[in-house]
Amino acid sequence: MKQPNPRKFRIPIAALLAVLLVSSGFVMGYKVAQEIKIEKADVQSAQKIIDLQLTDAEIEQLLPNLNRGLADVRELHEYPLDNATPPAVLFNPNIGKTNFPAQKKIEWFLPNEVEMPKDKNDLAFYTVAQLSSLIKNKKISSVELTQFFLDRLEKHGGTLEAVITITKDRALAQAKKADDLLAKGTYLGPLHGIPYGAKDLLAVPGYKTTWGAGPYKDQDRGDELATVIKKLDDAGAVLVAKLTLGALAMGDVWYGGTTKNPWNLEQGASGSSAGSASATSAGLVPFALGTETLGSIVSPSTRNGVTGLRPTFGRVSKAGAMALSWSMDKIGPIARNAFDCALVFEVIRGSDGIDLSVQDAPFNYNGKVDLSKLRVGYLKSYFDNTRNETQKKNDQQVLDELTKLGADLKPVEWVSDLPFGGMLNILSAEAAAAFDELTRSNRDSLLVRQNSGAWPNSFREARFITAVDYINANRVRYEVMQKVNELMKDYDVIISPSSGNNQLSTTNLTGHPAVVMKNGYNQNGSPTSISFIGNLYDEATILAVARAYQEATGFDEENPPLFVKK
Repeated sequence: MKQPNPRKFRIPIAALLAVLLVSSGFVMGYKVAQEIKIEKADVQSAQKIIDLQLTDAEIEQLLPNLNRGLADVRELHEYPLDNATPPAVLFNPNIGKTNFPAQKKIEWFLPNEVEMPKDKNDLAFYTVAQLSSLIKNKKISSVELTQFFLDRLEKHGGTLEAVITITKDRALAQAKKADDLLAKGTYLGPLHGIPYGAKDLLAVPGYKTTWGAGPYKDQDRGDELATVIKKLDDAGAVLVAKLTLGALAMGDVWYGGTTKNPWNLEQGASGSSAGSASATSAGLVPFALGTETLGSIVSPSTRNGVTGLRPTFGRVSKAGAMALSWSMDKIGPIARNAFDCALVFEVIRGSDGIDLSVQDAPFNYNGKVDLSKLRVGYLKSYFDNTRNETQKKNDQQVLDELTKLGADLKPVEWVSDLPFGGMLNILSAEAAAAFDELTRSNRDSLLVRQNSGAWPNSFREARFITAVDYINANRVRYEVMQKVNELMKDYDVIISPSSGNNQLSTTNLTGHPAVVMKNGYNQNGSPTSISFIGNLYDEATILAVARAYQEATGFDEENPPLFVKK
């Protein structure tokens, strides 16, 4: 085995400051000129950026090491890394010893007496459970249902700017396979023959994988097949479209336009799972796959009035998905209601031997739940401090409804007084690393959004986050994980306004699961939402509580008028 060069590890700050200096102006097209020499004045300027104060003597001692270390940094920069290559450090949200219970057989109790609608257009807003019953009982074929949704995608996808690629040939072949299996007596389960869409950061052979971004709009990932797509293939589901996302998983602006909210076409769909939420809401697909790093399931599910499940980090394999933040990315379903999310989650969860962050915890879902036997908390100050009166009224209605259903609600205060901004540097640093080549090649200029808050500038800014600060942010993250786990151990579910203060940042950092669902409408007629937060690996409980709330209120059955009967 080749022995490491000890010079490379002697003074880590040498490489760090070299990176800073290279990033802060000693570049032409991000190609370092060979004649660059780091001088005392360079270090004096650079150290301000990383909040460091060295004496003149310390800087003089440091200079030879920095200049030698610059060559090592160049060597690293020139080494090609694909976005799919993860770091050799894995994030595990489970910091305590957990003895998982055994997996029990799930009894889904799918509806049996589902009939075809008199107006076929009504199929657009049938739930997965209802469509599953129609397929299983051969009241409609998968080919017929698939063609129905393909037609809706063709008709409305352009209006919503929610579709990147319609996978027609693959879809019809899968649908025929599903029908042939059923004709021979083989039924693969609730998703057998059900069409769906996927956020276009998931690789599918034979189709481009654009990541919603101009630099990658013609990207061919070869034979790479995302694990979640393979799992859905194996369950008999039918991929009908690859849907839009904000470029590189930020917002709702992609290289082809801005994805629209079907409740209000003057408004963007929010992001970054914009197409998945918009298409599901408008009845272009029965369900879709989304991803979340810092709100990308919660936010578009809110805006478009659908139900989203952000699973525990490490519940669903990210293999074959674009990496933004290896320690924060999560894949989950977006559907009409919590029951549909449970049906999809059961299929996509679990390890694959590729994404080593995944744990095989059980999913013991029970569709019926006695809220009087659950420990339910709510983030009182978040509810009290909601400024928008309509949102506040809608949120209070959720608490009132849960109380009617038997819940004994306890006020809870969320973790606070922690450097959340500093911790979010974890996401910034990992994202900049994932797209290092994009920055260095200047191809980031091909992205549509170029303002100070957009990725090109954020990636550049992240170059000035030191490894020391990144590691210390993760150390604080560990303390946050301890605090949230300590709080959650006394509750089965905690209710929170979806965008309440730092709740969204906290739970994305700790990896806790959440279900987000519609709870009313704002002054402009667009949906609002509420979030149910659960313990690690306990998606079953929050999905059951969400289902109880939805069955009691019916918000999930209300669809955008512009796309009903069309």
